[in-house]
This record gives sequence, C-alpha cells and structure tokens, in this order.
Amino acid sequence: MVDIGYLAPDLAKKYGSAPCLRDDRSELTYAELADRVEAVAAQLASRGIGRGDVIAIMLPNRVELVTAIMAAWRLGAAATPINPMFTANEADYQIMDSGAQLVVTSGLGAPNGGRAVLCVDDLAVAPPSVPLPDVAVAEEDLALLIYTSGSTGTPKGVILTHANLQFMASSMGRSIGITGADHCLLVLPLFHVNAICVSVLAPLIVGGQVSITGKFSVSRFFDDVARLRPTYFSAVPAIYAMLTSQSEGATLDTASLRLGVCGAAPISKELLERAEERFGFVIVEGYGLTEGTCASACNPYDGIRKLGTVGPALPGQEIAILADDGTLAQRGVAGEVIIKGANVMRGYLNRPEETAKTVVDGWLHTGDVGFLDEDGYLTLVDRIKDMIIRGGENIYPKEIENSLATHPSVLEAAVIGAPHQVYGEVPVAYVVAYPDSPVTENELLEHVTALLTRVKLPVAIYVVDALPRNPVGKIDKPGMRRALSVEPAR
Repeated sequence: MVDIGYLAPDLAKKYGSAPCLRDDRSELTYAELADRVEAVAAQLASRGIGRGDVIAIMLPNRVELVTAIMAAWRLGAAATPINPMFTANEADYQIMDSGAQLVVTSGLGAPNGGRAVLCVDDLAVAPPSVPLPDVAVAEEDLALLIYTSGSTGTPKGVILTHANLQFMASSMGRSIGITGADHCLLVLPLFHVNAICVSVLAPLIVGGQVSITGKFSVSRFFDDVARLRPTYFSAVPAIYAMLTSQSEGATLDTASLRLGVCGAAPISKELLERAEERFGFVIVEGYGLTEGTCASACNPYDGIRKLGTVGPALPGQEIAILADDGTLAQRGVAGEVIIKGANVMRGYLNRPEETAKTVVDGWLHTGDVGFLDEDGYLTLVDRIKDMIIRGGENIYPKEIENSLATHPSVLEAAVIGAPHQVYGEVPVAYVVAYPDSPVTENELLEHVTALLTRVKLPVAIYVVDALPRNPVGKIDKPGMRRALSVEPAR
C-alpha cells in the first residue's frame, strides 16, 4: 500500500501504542484505531464498497465518524461527510449528487437518499480474521467530497484528493509548529474540511493526540480544557466571541493551551487582542476556502504576527492579487485574491464549467477582495459579492464592521446592503454587544461617524442578541439580505 501518511495502517506502524483519538465513549491508541478502521473497512467491503466508490457519513462528531472516513480510504474509496442537522431534503441532495452507494447514519430513521444504510451502532470493532487485501491508494485518488454551504446557490461538491489533504495537513502543521507532543481539542464540525485537516490529520501525521468534544458549549469547552489538557484547538470567530464574553470573575484554567487557530470567517483585531489577553495563549488567524483544502494563509506561530491581517501564504502556496484589468496588482493595491498550490481542488463534482471559471491556469479565484503588504501579509477587504453599491459608490461592509469593532462594547458586527428606492443599496448594521457592556444604536452611530465618510455610514444600526450563522459558523449574510429584501430600506 502506498504511504499516504495518514492512512490508519501506516500510522499504527509509526506510533503503535501511543494515545491517538478519543471522545466521550472511546479512547484509542494508534494501533487500536487501525484495528477499528480495518473492522469497518471489512464491513464496507462486504457491502460492495471498493476502489473509486463514495460513502456518505451523517454523524455528529464522534470517533466513529473518523474511523468510517479512514475505512473508506483503506479500500481506495472516498467519503462525503454530511451535516447531521440537515433536513431530509438537504441530506438526500448531497447523497444523490455525490453518487454515494452507502450511508453511515445514527439510525434507520435518518435520511439515506434511497441508498443502503449502515447504522453507527452496528459498526464492527474487531478486525476480520482474514486480513483485507492491500489496496494501492494513490495520491491523486479522490479522498473527500466536501460540499460548499450553498449560500449562493445549489451546494457544490468540492473534489479533494489525498494529495490535497496530505499537503494541507503537513503545510498547516509546519506553520503552527505541531509536533507529537501536541494534543488537539476538536470543537469544529467534522463535515467541514478545516476540522479534518487542521484538527485531525495535522496532529496524527506527527504522532499527536485528538480529543473530540461533543456539541460545543462554553462551559463544556472550559471543562474539557481543564480535564484533558489539550495544547491547541481550531475555532471560528463566533466561538472566540462566546469564550471571551465570559464573566471577568470566572476562574478559567487554560494553562495547557499554547495556541488557538481562528479561521472560516474574518475576526476583528480587537476581539483577537481581548481573547489573547484574557486567556494567555497565542491566537493565529488564517484564511482559506474549501476549494483550497481549507487554508492558504496564516499568521505564523513563531514569527511576526500582524493582527488585522491573515498572514502570509502557507508553505508551498502562492497568493497574488488580480487587478480589474486582469493583471497582477502591485503590493498595497486591492483586487481579487487568487491562490496557487498543491492545495487547490481538483474541481467541482460534475460541474466542468464552474470549475473552469474558478480555477484558471492553476490559480484558484476566491471571490475575495484583499491586498498584500510589503512582507506578503494578506489583508482581506471583503467578499466581491458582499460589496454594497450606494448610488454608484462602492462600499465594503468589512470597513464599516471594522470601525464598529473599535467600540469597546462591540463583540461582533455584520453589515449588509439593504434595497433602497433611490440609491439602489444602503448599508445596514447589526451589532452584538458584550454581555457586561450595553450600548445604544445612537452611541454606535456617533462612534462610526467620526471614523467613516458620510456615504459609508449605516442608515440603521440594530443591537441584537446574536447574528444568524450557517452550518460552519459563518455569519449568514445571504440569509440576512433575503430577509431585508422583503421590505426595502427608506
């Protein structure tokens, strides 16, 4: 069998009895993980799953989700993890679009798209008496089909190969200094490639540990950190906002943590600074897309960190800025962020035209606007599609959000364009305040009036309890825009 680097048999040969993977039900060494994977692989093989096939896995975060993915890889097959909170309609779409032949689920009542079902409680734990034949897994074989959130249309299956995953796990691991001494507390959902690469594969390929937490809650997080003593975790800005909003008088033991990784959505410089000061560990902000196997830039753990940027390109990747005229922009000039490297997806499943528009001459076109400074650190300006055009003036919501974030009471802010009968669009802001720092709309408007030109000022600022989010934790701006479009702003 080809040494991919993270296949269960290869890991067992390297790390044997070292602690590997745990959740609330199980605790496995590397050798025990390999046995579990072999057991499930034999089950899948008995049901006709083999090289080139796809299985769907619709489970909450637990050890069996990882073993099922690795069992598919053991057979030369691929996996498509599905959000366990999906409706039957959403799940059936992904199952059928991916061509999955079998679905691993929590129970027989779960969606299955009319495919064969293997219940998680029926997964084998003992390897077969007759060993499975070796399968020559190649780096260019399909490993994962990760579906985009579908916020701009029908979800698309992103084709990620073993080469993509292997490159990302090692590249990200080098950037944040992961070694065999590290222990990751996995809090993000495993239907997203960030969790699979940064929280599972990156530590496992160097002999580290992974602890899978249950459904995230703030109290559970701090209890797990105190009990399990992890050294790092990866999370989205919403989680850092929730952690930071805890009472200043609370006793929180985070001494074991050396690092937090933040990605999936922009985070304000102010929130980063507040979180680092509160908890005493380094937080590195990164940036990437599912189409780029989750990460393309990250502030280095050991090196110069520039808060407000998402850092330089990760090892082995290139980041450039595409100007409006199609040429590469100079440093300091904003344009579309494009990415090249071994992390770039093979394409969208069965969507050659969309693939050709997104990956051009090896460059992944992100749809994000940003600029590079003299050191190659990337600052994101906004999403191209999020830009507000107010009476012919281009307005980037992130600039307004950044201005709101400088107010000491602001925990989070989201700005979207609302329809307007005269100007076409106008900015509207939604703000979540820290629990101990109430603030009024008028106070916030007065604050940003001193920081922004008049055309960029929100026509309304609403203080809300929470911002709506999609399944991977990003603020659901498309949904917010749809809600506002029902009643245009005046």
